[in-house]
Amino acid sequence: MEAQLEELTRRGVEIESDLSNPGSSDWSENAVESEDDEVLSRVGRVTKDEIQEIRLALNQIETGHYGTCTACGEKISQERLAVMPYATKCIRCA
Repeated sequence: MEAQLEELTRRGVEIESDLSNPGSSDWSENAVESEDDEVLSRVGRVTKDEIQEIRLALNQIETGHYGTCTACGEKISQERLAVMPYATKCIRCA
């Protein structure tokens, strides 16, 4: 999970950098760049959410609560954790 956290953090920095670059002076290029920025912004939000989930899961590992749903307190299934190791909620509460 820590490697994934580092990769997502790097990707988030790249997205922020791309979004802060000034656009072109060409009107048609600006339209395309605006759409691209909108997509990048959405990807950036998803990336930030995933980073937050991974940090929470790492904290749960440190405190001995990994694999326990933060909403209902039940165990998170091994199948769910295998697919999404940073899951902090069981499938019912997700």
